Amino acid sequence: MTENKFIATPSRTREILSKYDLQAKKSLGQNFLIDVNILKNMLSYAGINKQAGVIEVGPGIGALTEQLAINAHKVIAFEIDQRLLPILKEELSPYQNVQIIHQDILQANVKDIIKQHFDDGQDVFVVANLPYYITTPIIMRILEEKLPIVNITVMLQKEVAERIIAQPNDKNIGSLSIAVQYYTIPEIVMHVPSSVFIPKPKIDSAILRLTMRDEPPVHVENEPFFFAVVRACFMHRRKTIKNNLSRYFKGEIPSETIQQILQNCQIEGTRRAESLSMSEFARLANQLYSIRQNLQ
Repeated sequence: MTENKFIATPSRTREILSKYDLQAKKSLGQNFLIDVNILKNMLSYAGINKQAGVIEVGPGIGALTEQLAINAHKVIAFEIDQRLLPILKEELSPYQNVQIIHQDILQANVKDIIKQHFDDGQDVFVVANLPYYITTPIIMRILEEKLPIVNITVMLQKEVAERIIAQPNDKNIGSLSIAVQYYTIPEIVMHVPSSVFIPKPKIDSAILRLTMRDEPPVHVENEPFFFAVVRACFMHRRKTIKNNLSRYFKGEIPSETIQQILQNCQIEGTRRAESLSMSEFARLANQLYSIRQNLQ
């Protein structure tokens, strides 16, 4: 197929939108990409090859799906918008290695779907142009499921990508940064201008590659508790970690005990959450968990 016939071109995208009388749904964060080279680079960064199995989220009118079908062994794409199903069926009909599942990925048993559709030992990747309004829940759901995947390569809002890769003492760091970096090694591999979308969004995008870690970088006694402590520390960003933790554990762990734990961890209670490293969060959460277990 010649490049000008690909879905991810201005002429083909406009033709498809006109043919099906389709308008982008703002509520689903739909913007259609019209630059094939960006998609090819995205696949290259993801490491997609002819042996790869791919999970895609939100295929839209199939621009990314088409490139995945050409370059991967098999593609399973989750689409929630009923209007797009007949469009995807027709426009992707030349490709026999694509299956569209009409389901919200947040409700799906993705582990079972991987078992059903991909071979044992096959490298599986998640690749998606994520809708801005639901980026974080989708990424966190995939990570918490601990799926047998190599990496997650997603196009998303540039600001969210910058939050995810943020390091201590960066104003962008937050509980999302810690959570994603606990499971993966994140890297912004490419910036994407708003001009390559129809309709043109108000913000620029980035392509983020999350390479799955074999083991988390820190030991935590209880993962849900660890993430709860991290969120508590960031709850009021201008407050000190001692104040945030005292408020979060009010009635459960006395304030003076929290102060003692901070001292034991060699963490000044007057610091703010954005200054803590992941290993400091882990030490703090493990001690708090131990104390809470003893108090129960």
